[in-house]
Amino acid sequence: MPVQSQKIMLKVSDGTEVQAYVSKPAELSPSVGLIVFQEAFGVNHHMRSVTDRFAEHGYLAICPELFHRTAPVGLELAYDNFQAVMPYYQALTDAGLEADGKACFDWLTGQGAKNIGCVGFCLGGRVSFLTNASLPYKAAVSYYGGGIAPTLLPKAKDQKAPVLFHWGGLDKHITPEIVKSVEEAMKTAGKNYISAVYSQADHAFSCDDRPNYNAEAAELAWVSTIAFLKLHLSKV
Repeated sequence: MPVQSQKIMLKVSDGTEVQAYVSKPAELSPSVGLIVFQEAFGVNHHMRSVTDRFAEHGYLAICPELFHRTAPVGLELAYDNFQAVMPYYQALTDAGLEADGKACFDWLTGQGAKNIGCVGFCLGGRVSFLTNASLPYKAAVSYYGGGIAPTLLPKAKDQKAPVLFHWGGLDKHITPEIVKSVEEAMKTAGKNYISAVYSQADHAFSCDDRPNYNAEAAELAWVSTIAFLKLHLSKV
């Protein structure tokens, strides 16, 4: 399905403005919306491509620039220079991220989206979990969300929508113990979740612009993500 894309500016409740990349089906007026939360390297070619792919499946998709309070508009950072990422990453606050999610959610609602979900990658995987505790999503997907454990585990009890977690079995940053702690928190809270571990995949396995890309795991995760979103976002 052909898509149309553009960049827009949204006002956030804390008085800031965030630029966001928007992609929508060219031939449909979608009633379902999706917030796509970026990796730590900006809303770059890969994140724009992922947002477009969701639009190809019929979603009105929006990907906000989460570093907007401290970074220039349109900032993109090299995958092999995490040192350059750190000042922007460390300046993030949960309150700011929640406000960004709310701004995107409200924009989607204003465009006519009735059912809204989120998908996040790496940093964005954490943001999916964080904002699912405060926004009335119908589905939330977290790809290898670093930093969910231990700091956000108390928010497991507040998760509003079913969550699909994707983890890399070879991920040295998000260890099996960390994955288990997230699963236990969700289980203890009695929340609806799926936790998928791809045993031969490393961190960031779904990004085809990065060395850790694993085509098999990426395809399996994508297919299950689309099925998960279709299941939960198609409900009236």
